[in-house]
Amino acid sequence: MQQMSPVVGAPPSLFDRMAALTDPFRARVSLVLERHELTVTELCSVFQVPQSTMSRHLKALLDEGWIAYRAEGTSRRYRMLSDQLPAEVGRLWKLVRAEVVRMSSADRDLERVRSVLAERRSRSQEYFSTVAGEWDRLRLELIGRRLDLMALLGLVDDGWVVGDLGCGTGQVSKVLAPFVGEVIAVDDSSAMLAAARERLVGHSNVDVRSGDLEKLPIEDGRLDVAVLFFVLHYMAEPVAVLREAARVLRPGGRLLIVDLAPHDREEYRLAMGHLWLGFDTVDILGWMEEAGLKRGRYVTLPADPEAKGPTIFAATGGVPREGARVPGPVDRGRLDRIG
Repeated sequence: MQQMSPVVGAPPSLFDRMAALTDPFRARVSLVLERHELTVTELCSVFQVPQSTMSRHLKALLDEGWIAYRAEGTSRRYRMLSDQLPAEVGRLWKLVRAEVVRMSSADRDLERVRSVLAERRSRSQEYFSTVAGEWDRLRLELIGRRLDLMALLGLVDDGWVVGDLGCGTGQVSKVLAPFVGEVIAVDDSSAMLAAARERLVGHSNVDVRSGDLEKLPIEDGRLDVAVLFFVLHYMAEPVAVLREAARVLRPGGRLLIVDLAPHDREEYRLAMGHLWLGFDTVDILGWMEEAGLKRGRYVTLPADPEAKGPTIFAATGGVPREGARVPGPVDRGRLDRIG
């Protein structure tokens, strides 16, 4: 996944920026993109306009520096980077935003956004419901045999309560169970959960639960460690998943993410239900910071010779201990060099 890219050129004047938002439709689009990252097709669905119309309005917002995009495969994902606007432009946006949120159409826009995000999730769910029986073979072909264990070596403590979030068929839970006090395995696919329960028979310290990763069926501060193994690229809103993971971690608890680094295998969207073509250091560490997770680290893992899939990374972040000094901003350049 690439960093957001604004249009290159001389910075637009304040008057040019004002002119771009005199159109109420563009102001509504900006409000939606302040909250969500969406493709042109998704925006057309939200606002119920042809692609040519939406592209014209997006170009005006891009030209005047209100929004940016990042390329992912053959698609572009647009977002309004309100926190990166110059101070005077930010004040202008706050005035416009206050007017837009009072428009009756703004509520309808956000309701359609929820439908679009639900459709993203349903595409992944349809995939899981059809391949649960073949999941282990597909997973082996994609990432190989030993990366699970390599990434988990630093997590072993016989008293920990570990959350396997998006547990799938229970492979990671089975690896963890002999070494920790308790594993809470959560997934929202009934087919995957059935396979997980069958695999985990005999592991009495594994609690398999049905639940949404954006609304976990786990109480606050319950976990010592949370694990997201090859899950985030199926999530419509990854930062919402990380916020939930942070909520269920105790002070001092740690999150481990293992997933795909950026790649260009567009076929994974249709063949495997992927919503994201991998993640880079800046995205993962930025989302961790938004979720309140500190001491972020992103490390690329060595390739398994038997694996046919893209490069894998492991990223960690933690909930600060009570009374602990919170570190300053992450040195992204240093971590890029590590990764």
